[in-house]
Amino acid sequence: MSAFFEDKHVLVTGGGGFLGSAVLEGLRGRSTARVSAPDSTEVDLRDRAATEALVGRTDPDVIIHLAASVGGIGANRERPADLYLDNLLMGTFVLEAARAAGVPKTVMLGTICSYPKHTPVPFHEESLWQGYPEETNAPYGVAKLAQLTQLQANRDQYGQCAIYLMPTNLYGPGDKFNPAVSHVIPALIKKCVDAQESGADHIEVWGTGSASREFLYVDDAAEGVLLATEHYDGPEPVNLGTDEEMPIRDLVGIIIDEVGFDGEVRWDSTKPDGQPRRRVDPSRAAEAFGFRAGVDFREGLRRTIRWYRENRELAEARTH
Repeated sequence: MSAFFEDKHVLVTGGGGFLGSAVLEGLRGRSTARVSAPDSTEVDLRDRAATEALVGRTDPDVIIHLAASVGGIGANRERPADLYLDNLLMGTFVLEAARAAGVPKTVMLGTICSYPKHTPVPFHEESLWQGYPEETNAPYGVAKLAQLTQLQANRDQYGQCAIYLMPTNLYGPGDKFNPAVSHVIPALIKKCVDAQESGADHIEVWGTGSASREFLYVDDAAEGVLLATEHYDGPEPVNLGTDEEMPIRDLVGIIIDEVGFDGEVRWDSTKPDGQPRRRVDPSRAAEAFGFRAGVDFREGLRRTIRWYRENRELAEARTH
């Protein structure tokens, strides 16, 4: 572990969120001089003046921008304009405030939702601009990708030191299990646990089960973010992933097995599958800053299910 953080004041946006909480825990293990992590009730990052005031008041050495407005396929279909504008404004204002204040380093979190719908698998960072994202999450993906353009333009014109990371689908303890915003793993865990407890004989799952996803345990993702903060200063975007792809149909079977639900799965093919396939090439992260995911998927899933069972009210209450 490097001494990078020892004398640093780190400002983390979205520190109360899923990934943010894991990043803050990782910072606690790195003897950081000072950490600021205001939540959305303290500062609205969609407000340029408020964002500039935050950066000016805290005067950080590093900004890690994790704040985002996110949701699964359902939220992306119901609120595409909100997700586009919220994420565009937050990222734009944070990056510009960091540039104007001369913050020595800024870390921006993108998303693999920015990749084109039919990206060759595994996803290489060079493929980002080779097509339009999958329609159900395109507004979110395009808004996040705009920050990469801004970041690289600022580097060229002003010499701003900022990096751009793209984690694949995250899961783990602390995830959001509210149906209005949950992603695929927490949504399926909740369905199976509810069905088991109620004695239901089946669950309904969106899509056909043919789409595939890649899943990254949240603590692994946090470690990747911190390693990149310590060791990476390049202008090119970097994937954070496992290089392991899983069809949703197989995922459902594993979750059913781990939860202990013994009913039927009914697929609702009238609902969208989302992007057909997702698996990223993680080699740039391994070469640039030594990141490799370490948590076995089954073990990570067991931890997630256990956390959900023990924290039902908290898990289902979180909506942002």
